[in-house]
Amino acid sequence: MTDNGTQPAVAAEENGMEEMSFAELFEQEDNNTVINVGEVAIGTVVDRNADALLIDVGDKAESYIAIGEFRNEEQERAIEIGDQFEVFIEKRKEEGGLLLSREKAIAIKVWEQIAKIQEEDGTIEGRLDNRVKGGMSVDIGVPAFLPYSQIDLRPVKDLDGLIGQTFDFKILKFNRKRNNVVISRRVILEEKRAKLREQMRSTLEEGQTISGAITNITDYGLFIDLGGMDGLCHITDLSWGRVSHPSKLYSVGEEIEVKILKYDKDSDRVSLGVKQLKSDPWELVPEQYAQGSRVTGKVVSITDYGVFVELEEGVEGLVHISEMSWSKKPRHPSKIVTVGDEIEVQVLKVEAETKRISLGMKQLLPNPWDLVEESYPIGAVIEGKIKNITDFGIFIGIEEGIDGLIHVSDLSWTERIKQPSEKDAKGDDRRDPPEPHGFHANTLGGALQYR
Repeated sequence: MTDNGTQPAVAAEENGMEEMSFAELFEQEDNNTVINVGEVAIGTVVDRNADALLIDVGDKAESYIAIGEFRNEEQERAIEIGDQFEVFIEKRKEEGGLLLSREKAIAIKVWEQIAKIQEEDGTIEGRLDNRVKGGMSVDIGVPAFLPYSQIDLRPVKDLDGLIGQTFDFKILKFNRKRNNVVISRRVILEEKRAKLREQMRSTLEEGQTISGAITNITDYGLFIDLGGMDGLCHITDLSWGRVSHPSKLYSVGEEIEVKILKYDKDSDRVSLGVKQLKSDPWELVPEQYAQGSRVTGKVVSITDYGVFVELEEGVEGLVHISEMSWSKKPRHPSKIVTVGDEIEVQVLKVEAETKRISLGMKQLLPNPWDLVEESYPIGAVIEGKIKNITDFGIFIGIEEGIDGLIHVSDLSWTERIKQPSEKDAKGDDRRDPPEPHGFHANTLGGALQYR
């Protein structure tokens, strides 16, 4: 102490200043850790139970957040004590502590990301959650709306099959206040397609073989996505054989190999062919189907004048109605065969230049007229059924394919018959009980004479 007693006072003052400095430092430190409502802070997991995590954000009290607020991928990995997450400070509770939200922290970050992505024309990843009116709901961190027209380049038939899948999307527009985001996948696909089209313009050539996916089927052919542009395969270029409808051979989405038949670079129109991947079967027809040979084929079409028989893919022949039976011409070919029947035929004529083959069915059976003289010699007595009555005589059916005529003048030796119907009725057996009558094969122009 000094003589004038000033030293203790100075010491006390210095001690007081030192105490104030510690208080100020403590207050300053305390202010630095105060968390403001409405902000995003970093929280540390300090404890957990089955339903919630205890989070420390540096405030005076720790707070719980339900595990359900964490994303699936965050839940799937084991969240451990010491892990850190961004959380949103919603409010201070009256009983103390803070109300925290992981979901809102994520949303705030996502909205900032959305704004940046749209400004930079970037893409954002999202998972298709479910169907909604006019489109689908997509999780991009916040719910986003994907219109039907923006899902793909073409209408998607199985929308439910997309649920759960993840894709990249472009942000068309957003409104944070209304929590509204509209996204598109189609824009990305169109950009990729445009790049592929430019590449294809320099590499695509006529005669080239290429693979593509069928995108549409019409009555007249297939539309096929070649990667950067579409091509049309006309129904006439699908097969060397008969094609009733392209859908009988192919389905939408199927990958097929095709040949470039024609490519117009000015309009980007591409004509494709499938049958051109194989040689024309008609090149070997003269060798494989020689005249007089017997072959088996399938009935593929029936008309009024005959039936078309497919001998192999691309090779068909016609059995004219007159070549179907030795008997009288049938009322319609469908009375003899049906579509799909496997039948044996004989090659009658081949015209390779016009791609025509004439076939016959009756030629595989004996011609009953070749046996007439042997089976029905002159003078033989035979029986038959009246098949038709005319003014000049009666037609008698002797056997299948063979009819005979009794002229009106040969019906009786003693009676003068003006109309055969006076004597006989159609469908009758030609006999008069009790004595059976027959037909005597006695010349008269080849007619059969009644005795």
